[in-house]
Amino acid sequence: MTTQPPSNLFSLTDIARPMLDRAEGIYLYDTEGRRYLDGSSGAMVSNIGHSNPNVLAAMREQMERSTFGYRLHFRNQPSEDLARRTAARMPGDLDRVFFVSGGSEAVESAIKLARQHALSRGEAGRWKVISRFPSYHGCTLGALALTGYAPLSDPFMPMMRDMPKIPAPTCYLDRDNLSDEERGLKYAEMLREEILAQGPDSVLAFIMEPVGGASTGALVAPDSYYARIREICDEFGILLIYDEVMSGAGRTGTFVAAEHWGILPDIVTLSKGFAAGYAPLGAVVARGGIVDEVTGAGGFANGFTYAGNPLACAAGLAVLDEIERAGLIGNAAEMGALLKRGLEALMARYPFIGDVRGKGLLLAFELVADRGSMAPLPPGMNAFNRLVELAYDRGLIIYSRRTRGGREGDHFLVCPPLIVTPGQIDEIIGLLDDSLGALAAELSLPVSAP
Repeated sequence: MTTQPPSNLFSLTDIARPMLDRAEGIYLYDTEGRRYLDGSSGAMVSNIGHSNPNVLAAMREQMERSTFGYRLHFRNQPSEDLARRTAARMPGDLDRVFFVSGGSEAVESAIKLARQHALSRGEAGRWKVISRFPSYHGCTLGALALTGYAPLSDPFMPMMRDMPKIPAPTCYLDRDNLSDEERGLKYAEMLREEILAQGPDSVLAFIMEPVGGASTGALVAPDSYYARIREICDEFGILLIYDEVMSGAGRTGTFVAAEHWGILPDIVTLSKGFAAGYAPLGAVVARGGIVDEVTGAGGFANGFTYAGNPLACAAGLAVLDEIERAGLIGNAAEMGALLKRGLEALMARYPFIGDVRGKGLLLAFELVADRGSMAPLPPGMNAFNRLVELAYDRGLIIYSRRTRGGREGDHFLVCPPLIVTPGQIDEIIGLLDDSLGALAAELSLPVSAP
């Protein structure tokens, strides 16, 4: 591995990384010519792959016209067009779009919109946003207050007002006699209990990732969970916010994951794959009636300098064009099923893989000390870092976190770009197999006979 020269940039890790030279399709190349398969789409961002010529051409064309126009001074055609196209893709009456520069801004804006909606209705006592533990909703203080991931939120706890949490529906860890439907309802009822404990008139919204992200490793609840959560929110007049920063823009095999269950949230956040890494872009999409009440009460008191930036929106439009032109949502569903079968085959070979989960090309597997009890590997083994490094040394990029509040429970997201082919799926599985074998040898973990 190449050692970095000294840098005056803050580093996210003390692990040396090579210098990126270029990227094409699902591969990236360092300045020494070594190739890496982007098995995590960066941080689940590069949905349409790297250096797409159609997107680059659209960005060049926009750059020649304008790269910035402040939203209080001008409208611009790319933002108008992208808003219409996005609304047309969303279910139900989710037809009002507010652009931001990333996922944390989207979540901040969503909870501000929810609060202003309550104020417009004379419900000033509603301010609590219930979320789940574990969860991840962003790195700003407002978004961190919703996040249930101790290593990221604990250092800043004195600086923010922590919001109430309910357990995430980690049914794969449960050892009971309940059916999947009953488990889903059990976890959903925890929301109702928390609303009553907090006082229904103080609760503003419930925010959740319909398919989990980095904090839970592509967690999918039983089908019964989603409908019951919607019913509970309706019962108490609470807004339901779906954080689809990671799951949206086609990654799970539908444009937004809410479509898998026919659920209509009140507010949805998008980012990451929305512009697929070509420009910083995110969006809050809300039901029209909510926005009308807020604007009727004086307007949305929120905004960012780069909101609706013409260059970012031109990139977003071109990304959406590519998703539609190449049928990438369907490919995500098809290739996701193929990749999941490959991961399940690895699970049969490596007993320390305790679970494989996810939808479409938002997939993960979790390592355990014992599959029967789902006891996690000892944190001191550092498996969640070590497997990433073993894969990286072999030219495969995967993404790891610790599932159980960030302290233990090693999981790995395997989320290649939506353009991935069957041959490239085979390449991913082969590199993972080699990496898992090396991890097993290092840590004396069991391996089943082929």
